[in-house]
Amino acid sequence: MLRSLYSGISGMKVNQVKLDVIANNIANVGTTAFKSSRVRFQDMVSQSMSQALAPGTSQGGVNSKQVGLGVQVAGIDTLVGQGMMQPTSRNLDVAMDGEGYLMLGKGLTPKGTAVEGTAAGIAATAKGVDLDTDNTVGGTNGLNLSYTRDGALTLDNEGNLLNSDGLRVLGYSVSDSKNVSLDYDTNGKAVSTYVDADGKSVTTSPKLLPLVIPGSIYVPTVAAYIIPATANYAAAIPQVGVVGDANYAAAVPQVGTAAINVAAVPAHTSRITTFSIEKDGTIKAVLDSGKVAVLGQIAMVSFKNPAGLEKVGGNVVTNTSNSGEPVVRSGIGTAAATDNSGSYGDMLQGMLEMSNVDLAEQFTDMIVAQRAFQASGKAITTGDEILQDIIGLKR
Repeated sequence: MLRSLYSGISGMKVNQVKLDVIANNIANVGTTAFKSSRVRFQDMVSQSMSQALAPGTSQGGVNSKQVGLGVQVAGIDTLVGQGMMQPTSRNLDVAMDGEGYLMLGKGLTPKGTAVEGTAAGIAATAKGVDLDTDNTVGGTNGLNLSYTRDGALTLDNEGNLLNSDGLRVLGYSVSDSKNVSLDYDTNGKAVSTYVDADGKSVTTSPKLLPLVIPGSIYVPTVAAYIIPATANYAAAIPQVGVVGDANYAAAVPQVGTAAINVAAVPAHTSRITTFSIEKDGTIKAVLDSGKVAVLGQIAMVSFKNPAGLEKVGGNVVTNTSNSGEPVVRSGIGTAAATDNSGSYGDMLQGMLEMSNVDLAEQFTDMIVAQRAFQASGKAITTGDEILQDIIGLKR
């Protein structure tokens, strides 16, 4: 049989694959944070008709004679370039402006020892996702991890922060010298405690937990104290974070040499009126008392080779052996010597990243693929006509 028949078949196959990829790109032109793909071709092995000859004394050298046997797919690459930003004005929409993926977990919520209605302690005790010293993921404690740049987040009736398919968004709990913002009890139920957003000693936990934006949080007791009779009020007032007002000197009336007795504030539950997501992923909530609490920090991860991630549907990807392990962004309060947050992008609240599909490029590629497909088919029909002529020679 003629080699051109099989070369034409291979050409039709690879251009069909190219058309499939182009069609998928065009179909996802409106998909949030979609990353387009491209197809690359390479020639197949060539059959040698004769070998190359070196120059001799009586004649020059002769090149080898080879006939190619067709074409094959060299690779299907994911183009990880960033799409444009689309404003939505929705407080649960976040877009990654630069490097970074949100971290999602599927599985049972971690169980700890926190007790609802009491301070959760200095460090979270729930068994979340452990982080190694190089900020890579250690043990997952039963959570199946996946990643996304689709920041269209939602809440359920328990306040769990989720993606569109109900996968939990992971992040850091935040602690001060007394309390931790998020922990879990022995039944896997979230326990949220007030941590002053303006506190100077705020740090993140060494593990990642499913984040929660509750309807209300527990505010521990603020003990009574006395402001001594002194003109230096700024030095006399207790450490920032105890009461929740960063500007103590302005808040305390100037009473001359008289001491001020500040009454204790009993423990209570305070409702959340609104919340915001900062550029570093920190979630801050305004309470009905006017205080601002920090609820946690959304985790962001990066990969050495993001083009090697595997798409699994639902705007979600998973890491592969060629993408590299996820490296988690350092939390707030991390020492400068080990802080890697500068290499990550910002989270922009009230925006979503659009698809990076270029329609003009896709339609041009579609025309090229269509014509190449037709040309390969023409090569097959031409070969068929030649075979027909050969068969007709016996008549």
